[in-house]
Amino acid sequence: MLSYQTPGVYIEEIPSGPRPVEAVGTSIVGFIGVAPDPKRRVQEAVPINNWSQFCEEFVGEKTVSTALSNAVFGFFQNSGTLCYIVNIGTDKSILGSGDGRKGIALFEEIDEIAIVAAPGYTDASSYDAILSHCEKLQDRVAIIDAPQKITNLQSLLNVATPAAAADDPTTKGGAKPRQSDRGFGSFYFPWIVITDPLNPASTIEAPPSGHLAGIYARTDTLRGVHKAPANEIINGALDLVYNVTKGEQGELNVNGINCIRAFPGEGIRVWGCRTLAPKGSQWKYINVRRLMNMIEESIEESTRWVVFEPNTEILWKSIKRNIESFLYRLWIQGALKGVTPEQAYFVKCDEETNRPETIDAGMVVTVIGVSPAKPAEFVVFRIGQSAEGAEVSSQ
Repeated sequence: MLSYQTPGVYIEEIPSGPRPVEAVGTSIVGFIGVAPDPKRRVQEAVPINNWSQFCEEFVGEKTVSTALSNAVFGFFQNSGTLCYIVNIGTDKSILGSGDGRKGIALFEEIDEIAIVAAPGYTDASSYDAILSHCEKLQDRVAIIDAPQKITNLQSLLNVATPAAAADDPTTKGGAKPRQSDRGFGSFYFPWIVITDPLNPASTIEAPPSGHLAGIYARTDTLRGVHKAPANEIINGALDLVYNVTKGEQGELNVNGINCIRAFPGEGIRVWGCRTLAPKGSQWKYINVRRLMNMIEESIEESTRWVVFEPNTEILWKSIKRNIESFLYRLWIQGALKGVTPEQAYFVKCDEETNRPETIDAGMVVTVIGVSPAKPAEFVVFRIGQSAEGAEVSSQ
């Protein structure tokens, strides 16, 4: 407050209204791999906005595509808008040590990254490196490619291990990544056939992670992060390396393997939205994991003003009001399940969550509960007969 000593007019700026919680971005991707020109921008996290910029930075006069370049091309082809590229500069097949881990560590410095992919890296060490990165930061998810070649579908159910590489070199030590207990990764099979972006006269087999990252971004823009990035056409996909049947997908799906399938007249589509969480986990759907990532990071970033404020009832009410307003907007958008806001979420910040000993410790505690909308993965129509005609009910 100003000290009024001299007669005159004084103007005071008074904060008004709530401090809104703004949703953070969810579609910025970090790609790591070997660029067509492996000597360019080595071990740097370079922001890229379009394919032409990628070619200028990482291709130059080179004419041979890499898994990284194919993925970045697919990302922008499927409506991706911004990604960070780390060129590790060496043609190694493992990210789990040396240049690979150094490259992944660069992503830790970029808070806005929400998705991470290492196109074409399908060995156990690489799987673990990218999953561990996402689990450590807890604000991003990994999109993981299945091996390009597999001996049989049953091998997809085996967790990749370094020791198995000698027995089955085609899968580089197995096929499936380890579990991620809280669902910080998703796994896609099979690879796709695309037009070679650096040699348009030919086609090439490419890992799907880059195209999937673009679909994540496209779905986020058109529907929101709460919408499962599935039943979406993969732009640029001409064919599949392996055609999964409906019967085969049954076993793969329950084991957290998302299939890419070709449907006559409907194109090549993503036909799964599972994470690598254990069976029965509350984190088994990738859109639920990503929605919670967004909610948690948005609240964290938008409530920094609370730090060092007087820990009183006034502060508690402000926190509650701001977070409830944010969750209400998500409920209106369909991200949270419930007929009423009370069914969709709750926010508690009062004398029960902030007891004297908590306040004395310098803490303000807010308890938040949300009910994420889960995808309609199985739609069941029950058809029966009656004397008057057929009866149809849905479930």
